Amino acid sequence: MKWYGVVRLGVVVVCLGALCPVPLLAADEDSEKALKEVREVVKQLQARYEKTKDLQADFAQKTTIEGFDRAITSTGKVYIKKPGRLRWNYLDPSVEDIYVNSDDVKVYVPEHRQVLVGKLTQMAASKAPLELLLGAAKLDESYEIEPTPGKGRGVGGIRLLTLLPKSQEGEAGRSLQRIVLEVFPKTYFIRTVTLHEMSGNVARFEFSSLQSNIGLADAVFDLKLPADVEVVKAPVFSAPQ
Repeated sequence: MKWYGVVRLGVVVVCLGALCPVPLLAADEDSEKALKEVREVVKQLQARYEKTKDLQADFAQKTTIEGFDRAITSTGKVYIKKPGRLRWNYLDPSVEDIYVNSDDVKVYVPEHRQVLVGKLTQMAASKAPLELLLGAAKLDESYEIEPTPGKGRGVGGIRLLTLLPKSQEGEAGRSLQRIVLEVFPKTYFIRTVTLHEMSGNVARFEFSSLQSNIGLADAVFDLKLPADVEVVKAPVFSAPQ
């Protein structure tokens, strides 16, 4: 299962909170320019998603596992609706459906005839990216935001954002090193998200065919299961004592 196997779920960062301040950099001209660009990207990103009531998109995921030569690829569709509704469907090469309603999470794998149920706040291994996707945590509360080193620019020359977790608590805090975020020019919707783990694993998500404010019905986010599907309670992760 993509959720708890070596490939952890990673998702697009949808910033629905307040404007995110960024840390101060070295006081030289280049750093000040980069800092100004970062603030502008965050401002435009925030303005876009504040106006977004619902969103659907196609996604392509490429995950590189440390120690393995071949990357794992998959594609699917994602649906989001305020407040707190998410449907994430893997379609190829295998089917897996993830539904989130506020704090309730369901992961359904038709091939296994099994659905995993749990609470977002208890499923620490996937808590951070899901919180970001649903806007449950403001970026400035959970992350330091800074310009991405090196090339540092995406499509259209727009500055990439690097998000560094402030907290190392829980499985997610210990495993996630940084997130690199790219936006589309003009619209400032999320184009790519790259999750870098401490282990060296890297998961990249690219989004396309975005449609916003199309009036997604609540029924889109309701998981309908066959009668003979086994329900399994998700494990609860906790930090070692």
